[in-house]
Amino acid sequence: MTVKAGLPYGEACTSGNVDLFIKGDNVKEYTEHELLKLAKRFHNTKRTYLLVDPLQGKHLPVRPSDALEMLHTFGELVSEKYPETKLVIGFAETATAVGMTVAEKMGGDCIYIHTTRENISRESEWIEFLEEHSHATDQKLSASHLGKWLADTETIVFVDDEISTGKTIINFIEQLKKNYPEVNEKKLVAASIINRVTQENNAKMESYGIESISLVKLDDTDFTEDVKQYDISEAEEINENVAVARYEYLNSRANLMDPRLGVKTREYVENCKMFAYDFLIQEKLFDDYGSILILGTEECMYPAIVLGETIEKNTRANVYTHSTTRSPIGICRAKGYPITSGYRIKSLYDNGRKTYIYDLKKYDLVIIVTDSDRDSFCERHSLVEALFKEGNKNVVLYRG
Repeated sequence: MTVKAGLPYGEACTSGNVDLFIKGDNVKEYTEHELLKLAKRFHNTKRTYLLVDPLQGKHLPVRPSDALEMLHTFGELVSEKYPETKLVIGFAETATAVGMTVAEKMGGDCIYIHTTRENISRESEWIEFLEEHSHATDQKLSASHLGKWLADTETIVFVDDEISTGKTIINFIEQLKKNYPEVNEKKLVAASIINRVTQENNAKMESYGIESISLVKLDDTDFTEDVKQYDISEAEEINENVAVARYEYLNSRANLMDPRLGVKTREYVENCKMFAYDFLIQEKLFDDYGSILILGTEECMYPAIVLGETIEKNTRANVYTHSTTRSPIGICRAKGYPITSGYRIKSLYDNGRKTYIYDLKKYDLVIIVTDSDRDSFCERHSLVEALFKEGNKNVVLYRG
């Protein structure tokens, strides 16, 4: 079934179990099949299934141009309905790039900030809340400049890749209102690629003053029984005692701005473009490669996608992008199952944290994009070793 981008929840015509959002003839159309793959979480009793978006550039490799086409279509949808927005807040970790592509369409003066699970020593003021169904429940938002940004906008758009119950955004907004009563006077918008909120939960969101808009509206289907058929295994853990994998280390001369602390959209777009072109200037070797992977690290997704698109436009190589993740997803080779291989690796941001990389394969060149300021051999070695196990011998770690 084909689903068109369009209007907020409640202004749709229904066909079958999918709400069709009607818009103009020039809107890019997406199907449920294109935006939703069903996977099984590993050892998560809160929710046993995970909806994987193959076009988002997170868990599965995708061409950067295809990812940005979908993300910008979503961004245009939101900006057409709420053009007055001057503050966009994305949810970590999966929706950090999604939020930024929405903010891009709001104009250069729009502020973009995303929540984080990282410890940032230079920030002391935080709004903390819970993402109850997640593998990592604690979330927080930098608040040093939040009062000013709230004063400058009539509308706040909160962006996630999927909204299923609305609990996370309600938890967040409750904490915001406790600290900033002026939020009660703002228009609050929950924007998501996929919305599966029931009418009952949608009414609850509306009681908190939250409107909803999405690229695709689906029924609130519980996929618990659907994933029982999958016999999954845990991602393979990389042995730290294996031989040292070689790679090239490259520092960008365009230091990446940090959207965890808030960025002006125009400045961050230009910053990421400079980051991308600086890599091209320093390397100058793409004609030798037929396939290239740009691999983001956890919350650092948007710069990787921008670099991927830049290389895609300036070379003849087949370019793909995705990123490491905190999400423990079951591995299964059943037909139609999206996650067929994976590795448990050390995080580039926290030596004591396990992260994951899925569906790796062999490329002529792999570029790891990170904004981590930690310089630990073990973390870099763990990820690079996973790449080497798949036959990737040309690896560059590009730090912003």
